Amino acid sequence: MTARTRAAALLLAPFFVLFTAVTVVPIGYAVWLSLFTEKQSGLGFGGTESVFSGLGNYTAALGDRAFREGFGVLLGYCLLYIPLMLGGALALALLLDTTLARARRFFQLALFLPHAVPGIIAALIWVYLYTPQLSPVVRAMEAGGIGFDFFSPEGALPSVVNIALWEWLGYNMVIFYAALQAIDRSVLEAATVDGAGAWRTALGIKVPLIRASLVMVALFTVIGSLQLFTEPLILNRGTGSAVTSTWTPNMYAYTAAFDRNDYGLAAAASVLLALTAALLSFGVTRLTGRRKERTA
Repeated sequence: MTARTRAAALLLAPFFVLFTAVTVVPIGYAVWLSLFTEKQSGLGFGGTESVFSGLGNYTAALGDRAFREGFGVLLGYCLLYIPLMLGGALALALLLDTTLARARRFFQLALFLPHAVPGIIAALIWVYLYTPQLSPVVRAMEAGGIGFDFFSPEGALPSVVNIALWEWLGYNMVIFYAALQAIDRSVLEAATVDGAGAWRTALGIKVPLIRASLVMVALFTVIGSLQLFTEPLILNRGTGSAVTSTWTPNMYAYTAAFDRNDYGLAAAASVLLALTAALLSFGVTRLTGRRKERTA
């Protein structure tokens, strides 16, 4: 082993130790836990014992209608949230990048500030704003003849999407804006000299040049969408909303673990969700990779 190899191994060792401790070991433990189930011995008067069940917890989770419906909720959430998130963040970043935008630092701070609010606090704020007896927003809507129940089966999903947009729109906008600022200004000046207008410059030049940032944000948004948990959990607690305790797969696993003490089922549901996230992430990267090869 050369000195360079030893130096590289020494520098990389802390990363691999932490990665193993906080990622590999928990995933391995979750997979191991999902292969067992807790059963009571005797006639139910004895203690519980762990019994190997193989894929029993996986079949139980997939056979549970509540778990499958949770993926349906996630699908609707992704179809509504991801386009609004990517389109809104990109539009705001392009607007701030134009010479027409004034007070850029103020708007950057104002748009990014909601992301600094913890997710639980943000959800609690919006629950207050959604509650008819308390919210000035609801009273103003009712005064204007607009009636909308944010906790109804039809309003629950848009309500959760709104909270997530409020939290993450400014964060992704900052990423896009930083990528736009890194574009060579001479390229934009050349486009202006060639007669390209503001719309053509934005959509035909700026957006293709920040493709890498778009792919990264899209990938992280997909993964984050599948992990939906905090916002619906807060809406579920004491609001009388249509959000149930198994509304999303993450909530299903949480309920199985801490309400039903079925850790094997919770681990199996978590592993299935992780596999879904991995497959979708792989699909997004492959799709964007093929498009990049076609345009190259």
